[in-house]
Amino acid sequence: MSDRGNEIDTLRAHPARMYDYYLGGKDWFPADRAAAEEVLALSENVRTAARANRAFMRRAARALAEAGVRQFLDLGAGIPTAPNLHQVVQEVAPECRVVYVDNDPMVVEYVDVLTHGTPEGGTAYVEADAFTEDVLRHPAVTGTFDLSQPVALCFFALLHFAPDEREPYALVRDMCARLPSGSHLALSHITPDFAPEDTRRGEGVYRRSGTPFQARTRAEFVRFLDGLDLLEPGVVVADEWRPDHSDEEEHAKWEPAQVGSYAAVARKP
Repeated sequence: MSDRGNEIDTLRAHPARMYDYYLGGKDWFPADRAAAEEVLALSENVRTAARANRAFMRRAARALAEAGVRQFLDLGAGIPTAPNLHQVVQEVAPECRVVYVDNDPMVVEYVDVLTHGTPEGGTAYVEADAFTEDVLRHPAVTGTFDLSQPVALCFFALLHFAPDEREPYALVRDMCARLPSGSHLALSHITPDFAPEDTRRGEGVYRRSGTPFQARTRAEFVRFLDGLDLLEPGVVVADEWRPDHSDEEEHAKWEPAQVGSYAAVARKP
């Protein structure tokens, strides 16, 4: 889909590698560490927020697979961190199919990890910018999915990297409109509602490093869900979406300011 090169820019911080740093990973460069540490100096809660988002991904993906969804489009997949989405859903139903989308050349280095799934299912990777490219028409998507059947659109911690001028609401609305009834939208999003000063200063760090960023209020988050039927428990702080204490990330109750993000899953009627 893209003719961009695969050269990794090690001199500019990248959000996927910063996220990996927050999670304690090793796939980052000095520029990523410097930007991430600048954010962490504002608030150590960023590490908790990253862990809470990963835990929400696991719970939401598992819940959708248990509800019968068999196709998952993960936009902004990021650097692999086990378990990855395909591992979660294929554990529930081995026939699940997953397509990952990202535009960081470093993520491409891990395609084998992201596309190594069950024999019964299918996994694929698309190098693309979901905000500018028509992912649903990509051959890896049309070749992996049956787009006449429900798809779960997964925007885990991605849409806050799309300021309003990039028209993220139109993107989500258009993608949902092109999918059949029974498709789902799963998303999490950074909010300024609980720690506004820290969040706004963190936004500034990302912008200075070359990454657009816009945290959104609850009312702004809810707009992404227009026309869809919310699954219980509705729009909540990310760690409050169907907590099941199935892993170490959920043994402790975090405060909203520590999590700093909203989450929701909704179904297309």
